[in-house]
Amino acid sequence: MPELPEVETVRRGLAPALVGARFSRVTLRRPNLRFPFPERFAERLEGRTVTDLARRAKYLTAHLDSGETLVMHLGMSGRFDVAMPDGRNLSPGDFYLEGAAGVPKHDHVVMAMGTGATVTYNDVRRFGFMDLVPTEGLAACRHFAGMGIEPLEPGLDGALIARLFRHRFTPLKAALLDQRLIAGLGNIYVCEALHRAGLHPETPAGALAKPDGTPTPKAKRLAKAIKAVLTEAVAAGGSTLRDYAHTDGTSGAFQHAFRVYDRVGEPCRSPGCGGRVARIVQSGRSTFFCAACQPAERG
Repeated sequence: MPELPEVETVRRGLAPALVGARFSRVTLRRPNLRFPFPERFAERLEGRTVTDLARRAKYLTAHLDSGETLVMHLGMSGRFDVAMPDGRNLSPGDFYLEGAAGVPKHDHVVMAMGTGATVTYNDVRRFGFMDLVPTEGLAACRHFAGMGIEPLEPGLDGALIARLFRHRFTPLKAALLDQRLIAGLGNIYVCEALHRAGLHPETPAGALAKPDGTPTPKAKRLAKAIKAVLTEAVAAGGSTLRDYAHTDGTSGAFQHAFRVYDRVGEPCRSPGCGGRVARIVQSGRSTFFCAACQPAERG
């Protein structure tokens, strides 16, 4: 599933085709994706102009001049193909797919824009979805209510992590994946951030707060590591997790900078470490870490 850097890269790729453009025709080739489309979905989009395209955690939000917002989630295999009027095919964010082009039978939503661009949503597994919700009160809608802070916002620092995790005995990795605390983090970048911060994934989350609730040095290191790994991944265009290239010949490149993720048995990339990457399973998901530079907490 694409994580925050991949979704942000998709947003940046879609923006030239969507922002400021009007939906001239929207074609639905099936009645549902993960969920049924909203009532009169195509009709409510047609004739409307996209005033802004944003991202919230792993969601894309296209604000419309109708006072509604188009909420889009890519699920496991969702992708957009963007055919621009000048013949360019942007196809943003093909990071985790096995083929270089979506199979046409999985083109489920086709959006013809007034500029001449065509945006096609392709989804093999159909775990993605689209919804229309009022822009006013968007933060309180069913998709975002109770969602935590964006990890790249200035407010995410050691002090906030200490406040969020204080008195929590859940493993640190599980706390970081809790979207009610910090929104947008996923398995890949949590593993990478914990490694950079030198923290074992099974460390109790509450250990990052002192008894009075102030942050420990670990909390400060973790906040810094989260921001660094996400910023670098966005700059690299995300991660390509299988042998894949964009239709324009480019691909996400951050997988080449992975220090631990999916590198079990390989040498740790921390200078002078000498350890090897290990794998454990937490809540049914693989966790990669180096025991040498991410030592377990001693109780």
